[in-house]
Amino acid sequence: MSNNPLKSLGSLGQSVWFDYIRRNELTSGHLKELIDNDGVSGVTSNPTIFEKAIAGSNDYDGEIRKLVEAGDSTPEIFEALETEDIRTAADLFRPLYDKTEGRNGFVSIEVAPTLARNTKGTIEEAHRLWKEVNRPNILVKVPGTAEGLPAIEQLLADGININITLLFAIERYEQVAWAYVSALEKRVREGKLVDRIASVASFFVSRIDTMADQQLDAKIAAAKGADEKPPLESLRGKTAIANAKLAYLKFKEICAGPRFQALAKKGARVQRMLWASTGTKNPQYSDTLYVDTLIGPDTINTMPAATLSAYRDHGKPRATIEEGLAEARGTMKNLAAAGIDLAAITRKLEDQGVESFAKDYEKLLAALAEKRKQYSQERQLAKPA
Repeated sequence: MSNNPLKSLGSLGQSVWFDYIRRNELTSGHLKELIDNDGVSGVTSNPTIFEKAIAGSNDYDGEIRKLVEAGDSTPEIFEALETEDIRTAADLFRPLYDKTEGRNGFVSIEVAPTLARNTKGTIEEAHRLWKEVNRPNILVKVPGTAEGLPAIEQLLADGININITLLFAIERYEQVAWAYVSALEKRVREGKLVDRIASVASFFVSRIDTMADQQLDAKIAAAKGADEKPPLESLRGKTAIANAKLAYLKFKEICAGPRFQALAKKGARVQRMLWASTGTKNPQYSDTLYVDTLIGPDTINTMPAATLSAYRDHGKPRATIEEGLAEARGTMKNLAAAGIDLAAITRKLEDQGVESFAKDYEKLLAALAEKRKQYSQERQLAKPA
């Protein structure tokens, strides 16, 4: 075990990824420091992260001017900026990817979130991004919507590494896991290799507690008898962790089953579970709550900067993912008894996630369009009469 809690997670089977990307992180050497000093072994990105990075800084202004001068459209400008960052990050992680024989060192890039309900469009865009970035250690992010499932299976069968995002429900996670198995089985039938296909299932955590706690708080406020409140209060901050722990049990069950074991004999690797949305949103809870409680083999925790710093400072690394399983099952029963519909919560969170990412994507394109207009006007004014 290392003195650095972040590095200690690796000895417990959990990879640490950084849920952030920005040009300055790459050019300043900060990401390299995280790799060298903290054992960070991957990066995830999403439209919200890129919106804040590009629209909220001047890191990209010089390149945007050049792309405007070249006549690129607004979507083309965004893709050029995005793919450059992803390539640079992938190259930083390439030595780790090679050293671990393709087990770590991945960087994620997301298909346009406006395609979340479009199977055909998702397949086409994922192929295009895979070809455009042209790095073996990238994962193309595809939302785990009902429309995303057939796209995920097809893309994996085509040999593209996939990070399935926006997973909230255990049932949807199970569908995603079987899509991975089915895709590898198809490759085997076609005589194709499966030993270097990489996939992670990004299971979101803290957002579930945010919504479940809101419903619990409303029931606590409406409770008439004093004896009604304590059972409800005891459930606050418990839903997300219980949900994740039981999803991990499903992961183990599928990996131990005959279908995956037959693939493992041909070199297939497990589709690791990635804990996403692990920044603590409720200040009443520990700032490392969604790391300390979900540590175990074949898992990844992608942390925002604040959570990464907090865990480095006072994280408590030990294998916890399979602790308190009886309590987790009890939490689920008690939530249902209290009238909290977890299935409805996870459906709503998926819809909200799709909508939120799409809005941030459109917001980013609008900000780029404004810069494009400004630079085009400046260029026209600078021309000699």
